[in-house]
This record gives sequence, structure tokens and C-alpha cells, in this order.
Amino acid sequence: MSAVPPSRTLCVFCGSRQGQSPAFAEAAIHTGRLLAIRGIRLVYGGGSVGLMGILADACLEAGGHVTGVITRHLMDREVGHSGCTELILVDTMLERKTRMAELSDAFLSLPGGIGTLDELFEMLTWSQLHLHRKPNALLNVEGYYDPLLAFLRESVHGRGFADQAHVDALLVGDELESLVEALLPDPA
Repeated sequence: MSAVPPSRTLCVFCGSRQGQSPAFAEAAIHTGRLLAIRGIRLVYGGGSVGLMGILADACLEAGGHVTGVITRHLMDREVGHSGCTELILVDTMLERKTRMAELSDAFLSLPGGIGTLDELFEMLTWSQLHLHRKPNALLNVEGYYDPLLAFLRESVHGRGFADQAHVDALLVGDELESLVEALLPDPA
């Protein structure tokens, strides 16, 4: 009898809007499908709109497992995704991030707005404080995160507010497959 491989879970942060470039939606679709094909469970913010909804729908349509975590307040505002494999309701945004972190082995940020940046930096901060040792990455679609990366290098590190190691802890790439492999290597 062969052992069942442990499940791997990736938390994906992304926008509740689609953004202006069709490449952002394409990246969300590709991410959802890739996770399903590789048997990686998706954890995300639980919305059915914007890149969040596109991501979840693509994963579900490809036969993947999707866990959404959403606040009661946002349930109506973001129209919580009723098709998720599992939808977890929490009371606060901090509970939402905490629950997503608890459920996940790694984090990936697609393009998004202030909420996505909040989630990205919360996980980076927790890593810096050794509250978790989970890898964190940005999918830099069409250079979306280039200004942020320059800020991290030039201001945050360059002006002495973070060690280079803390900046380097964030994996960055524009090729999804290699980022997912770096975050969650195939258990061969």
C-alpha cells in the first residue's frame, strides 16, 4: 500500500477588482488551473468578484479544492463565493489573515490593491518576526510590482529600515510555474 502524499496548500492574495490589463485576469485563470492540475489546494479571500472570483472559478472548473476565508462584513460587499469547496466566515480582517495563514503552506500575491498589499506585508512581517517560516512570493505580471520592489530596495533597505535578507525573503518572478515550484516543490 502506497502512502498518500500530504496535501499542499497555497494562499493566493489578489484584487477584488480585475484591474485594467487583461493579463491580470489571465494570470488569475492560469494560477487557478495550475493549482488544480498540481493537486495544490487554494486558500484565498473568499470573494466571487474581481481577480479573486476569476482565480477561484478557474481552480474549481479544473477540479481543484478551494477554501475561501471572508469576513461577515465583506460577505455582502464582495459577494462571498458560494461555489467554494469550503467557505469560512470570520469576524475581522485580522482573523481572516490569521486563518488563511494557518491553512496555508506558502503565499503568492497576484496584482491587487491596498488589501492585497496589506496581506502581502502582514505575511512578510510575520516571517521577519519568526511567527511563521512559510515562503512568500509575488507574481510580477507586466511589471505590476516593479515600483514596489524599487521602494523596498531603495527606501526600506537602502535607508536602513530592513536587512537585505528580509527584502530578499520575498520571492519575485513573472513565470508562474517556477514560482509555484519554489514555493511548494513537488513531493517526488
